[in-house]
Amino acid sequence: MRFTSLAEWLAWQASLHPESIELGLERVASVWRRMRPTGLQSTVITVAGTNGKGSCVALLESIYRSAGYTTGSYTSPHLICYNERVRLNGAPMSDQRLCQAFERVDQARQGISLTYFEFGTLAALEIFAELQPQVVILEVGLGGRLDAVNIIDPDLALITTVDIDHTAWLGEEREQIGREKAGIMRAGIPVVLADADMPASVVQHGEALGARLFQLGSAFRASPCGQGWDWFGLDQVERDLPLPALTGAFQRSNAAAVISAVKLLEARLPVGRSALEAGLSGVRLQGRMQLVAGSPPVLLDVAHNLQAAAALKQHIEALGIKGEVRAVFGMLADKDAAGVIALLQPLVDRWCIVATDESGRARQTGELGALFRRSAVESLVEPHESIAAALQAASAGLGADDLVVVFGSFQIVGDALHRLGQE
Repeated sequence: MRFTSLAEWLAWQASLHPESIELGLERVASVWRRMRPTGLQSTVITVAGTNGKGSCVALLESIYRSAGYTTGSYTSPHLICYNERVRLNGAPMSDQRLCQAFERVDQARQGISLTYFEFGTLAALEIFAELQPQVVILEVGLGGRLDAVNIIDPDLALITTVDIDHTAWLGEEREQIGREKAGIMRAGIPVVLADADMPASVVQHGEALGARLFQLGSAFRASPCGQGWDWFGLDQVERDLPLPALTGAFQRSNAAAVISAVKLLEARLPVGRSALEAGLSGVRLQGRMQLVAGSPPVLLDVAHNLQAAAALKQHIEALGIKGEVRAVFGMLADKDAAGVIALLQPLVDRWCIVATDESGRARQTGELGALFRRSAVESLVEPHESIAAALQAASAGLGADDLVVVFGSFQIVGDALHRLGQE
């Protein structure tokens, strides 16, 4: 074996390729064919979208596990440790199994250059091919059409939302971005669209391809009902469902799309009412509007684009904070930090900004500070060298009626969760 520790494997993968993202499928597909000529034997669901992917994966995983099925899930990026990316029945994969999978990828690639993400994707697929969970849920890393996950033909595709993000790779218009995300569709398979306002390019691509499209607002819908909600679709009704145990008004749309996906796969994976209820009530997902109780309470959210920031703003407003709101904030260099700052500025009394640390995409506090000055934000802004220092400064002097909100990137939120003992 080339390396014996997960840390060594990951450091080596990060150094292998000059570009951290090189779009295109042929290299990774050729390695996969060498590794597993027969592919995956599981039922596969691929999830793409600008926001909501992680929530939909978590909901699918929770419902199918509640129904007694074995599940394999692949998501990215991770919050605290790499092992989170590959899960079997909700549990992160062990270092040993990941290292073994990396070794098999390394042997099969025969000198073919792979990115960090492609290496990880192939390792996850290798693990799922070996363990053969009944359901495999794959989250697209970037876009869809040219993402490494798309070497697998899914049995069902789910697209959550389409908004502006990753513009250097996907384009600057929703229609362009929609075409990229629609690339996970296949002829004849069911495709669930979790947004009633999907770009026309998504629907047009699906219709031209011959995919079976099921869109929120037409093929299915969700309606509030007392303390729960009703799902209507596919000539079926599920009344008085429990709200998903994920915070945010948009989670009902995610849950409606997930239930539609489950119903569309019912012939091969039957799921009863009790499993739907247990899956919705029992779902867990860190870093998505996660409130950590304390004095002050801390709200953590991985929001890193305008659509997600708007949802975070709506949630903070709904909390009705009586006291002060302080932010611990950092964003990668390729994100619209200025737009996010402008959106949240009316709610935030003080900003504790920190640098992000990701090769090629890092944004330092000096650059963030300049954005605050250009946007004429009057709130107090102070740079900090670490998340620990920013959290301490943001929390100083606050009490139960105040709020600290940590947001802007997976890295910032993951580090904060670790500091708060929320692993």
